[in-house]
Amino acid sequence: MRALEAEHYVLDVKLKRDKVPSFDTYPFSLPVVRHLETLELHPKVTFIVGENGSGKSTLLEAIATAWGFNPEGGTKNFNFNTRASHSAMHEYLLLVKSTKRAKDGFFLRAESFFNVATEIERLDSDSHYGARIIDSYGGTSLHQQSHGESFFALMLNRFGGKGFYVLDEPEAALSPNRQLAMLSRLHDLVHDRSQFVIATHSPILMAYPDAWIYQIGDGGLERIAYEQTEHYRVTRDFLGDPKRRLADLLG
Repeated sequence: MRALEAEHYVLDVKLKRDKVPSFDTYPFSLPVVRHLETLELHPKVTFIVGENGSGKSTLLEAIATAWGFNPEGGTKNFNFNTRASHSAMHEYLLLVKSTKRAKDGFFLRAESFFNVATEIERLDSDSHYGARIIDSYGGTSLHQQSHGESFFALMLNRFGGKGFYVLDEPEAALSPNRQLAMLSRLHDLVHDRSQFVIATHSPILMAYPDAWIYQIGDGGLERIAYEQTEHYRVTRDFLGDPKRRLADLLG
């Protein structure tokens, strides 16, 4: 059976379509949800790409919450709510899991990582025993680092391998060089039996070999090759002749 042979933790993401109250209301009206039946995940890395507002973050948030992560980010042990803005979509998802058990995991969403850093400081200030939580993130307050440095510290120190990691636009604070370094770290974690689901706009990140890329369009999710992504084509065309492209854009 496929589940018994799987090297990863989540095989498929299924929408309980018969339970959905209405496909005319948000978030079920989004094409990525309206047309969702079964999303098969790659054993190593699955990318979700699409335009702003296409529903990437909504889908990732639902997958992460269905796994048991805090909707604002963090591990399964985080239980804080700065602003209740997440949808109830996770209640309508079924994660088809393999027989393997993940030993680690994290939900990173760029827009609320500040809240995660604040919660770590709050928990450490209230704790009177045991190791500080921040020690597993490199030992330096995430608020005392740049956004990009804190993101990278997370991947280097907190991600321990043999885990299920959901990352929502992790490139948001990373320079191109840091994105390349992130690819190297991601590769190390994949070799340590980790599985990633990543929403991204970065043509650098989505170039990771042997990954699956799902693009969100009017008809929902479609698996495409790296060279077919708009991100790759637009970046290639611009870098191939920036003067001509700028002349076209700016008149």
